[in-house]
Amino acid sequence: MSVITYRQALRDTLRAEMLRDENVLVMGEEIGVFEGSYKITEGLLKEFGPRRVKDTPIAEEGFVGAAIGAAMLGLRPVVELMTINFSLIAIDQIINHAAKIYGMFGGQTSVPMVIRTPGGGGQQLGATHSQNIELFYSFIPGLKVLAPSTPAEASAMLRAAIRDDDPVLFLENLGLYNSKGEVAEDYAEADNDDVAEIGRAAVTREGSDITLIGYSRMAMVANQVAEKLAEEDISVEVVDLRSLRPLDRQTFVDSVKKTGSAVICEDDWLTYGIGAEIAASIQEGAFDYLDAPVRRVAMAEVPMPYAKPLETAALPSVESISTAIKETLSAVGKRVG
Repeated sequence: MSVITYRQALRDTLRAEMLRDENVLVMGEEIGVFEGSYKITEGLLKEFGPRRVKDTPIAEEGFVGAAIGAAMLGLRPVVELMTINFSLIAIDQIINHAAKIYGMFGGQTSVPMVIRTPGGGGQQLGATHSQNIELFYSFIPGLKVLAPSTPAEASAMLRAAIRDDDPVLFLENLGLYNSKGEVAEDYAEADNDDVAEIGRAAVTREGSDITLIGYSRMAMVANQVAEKLAEEDISVEVVDLRSLRPLDRQTFVDSVKKTGSAVICEDDWLTYGIGAEIAASIQEGAFDYLDAPVRRVAMAEVPMPYAKPLETAALPSVESISTAIKETLSAVGKRVG
């Protein structure tokens, strides 16, 4: 095994898929000469040339639309949007075209494209550059929405996304790019077939007292919470959703049946958030097993502040999630601490 950053896992896997399939190309703002705002495309223009690494104008609606057309004609474009916030410029192309063409054309053509885009707060980028608006896209049939939390998951899920015949929104939280984790030695090989199963959640830590559910950065934080509470003899089972559409309800419902209670943590807003769907699914699938109401911990209901102390206060933390877990367990009479 090797230890690498989330950023390197993405870059090396993207390169491996370009080596494996000549129909894979990348396009986006400043991804070629500048090598990408986050250096995911570093070195690709030099290696593959301008035919397969395309710098685009600052016109998200235009180049996402171009990628849809390219995908319909047999290519496999990987579009980099500088942040998910800019996807709003192209939301018509994504929702009304990429997601619907297969159905509207009666299956005569598919749209095998990937839209890679980072989001999330914590970087002091202000309210319009720090959003988690994946809910917009997770709501739409015809799209697949992936949110890996570790370098190994990022590699296996990006490989799966590129090889999939449906349009995939691939979420990369800015706070994860420099995080490190283990990957297999051959993760960057072109013939690597370690392809993740899209639509499958994972129990990343076994536990018995309570289920803690998260995705993307929050799945990483969830494991930090579980490790911290283990020192207080609180056994937390962690479920990493990994895929928001399709959503693997069975895995987290089975976990809640086992533990009897659940806390959901998410980087987006509480109202109408991803956590609301998870909570509803638990109510439908595990109501008779619940010892306490499902708790949700999410971002404050405000546009993201720029000032660092306010930004930090607005985001879920190890402390706020730990508090929710302890309050939930205390409410059902389980020993805490």
